[in-house]
Amino acid sequence: MVNKSLNHIKLVLTDIDGVWTDSKFYYNENGFAFKSFSTYDGMGVEILKKNNLETVIISSENCSAARARSLKLNIKHCYLGEKDKYKRAKSLCRKFNLNLENLAFIGDDINDLKLLKEVGFSAMPPNSPILNLFKPNYITKRAGGDGAFREFADMIINNL
Repeated sequence: MVNKSLNHIKLVLTDIDGVWTDSKFYYNENGFAFKSFSTYDGMGVEILKKNNLETVIISSENCSAARARSLKLNIKHCYLGEKDKYKRAKSLCRKFNLNLENLAFIGDDINDLKLLKEVGFSAMPPNSPILNLFKPNYITKRAGGDGAFREFADMIINNL
């Protein structure tokens, strides 16, 4: 439950591994990596679009599965292999004439921490290994890879 309006949120940022996935890589006998994505999260992107909120992916992994998922969902801004997510968020603020208070971000690990601390609305899935380091504005009930992003999207829309 969120006790404040989120009508200041104009852009929704998300990590991939640990949020849209269960943080696991699956390899076949040829060494090809696979990831599993929940269709719930894809619907979260659609719900945000219908409410004029764009989803931006910022992931430190440069993974073809994440790229394919972003293309399937028509996500225009997908930054993979991004080592400094905070710096990318600041760049997006300049591009869209926003400030960090206008951003919502869901992440789950140490490389998300700086951005989680600075955005207008932060969230983490309950299986995040950094919940002992930072308490976000919202902890999803659904785990990463099991609709955590969809729950985050619903929370934003329901509190606009």
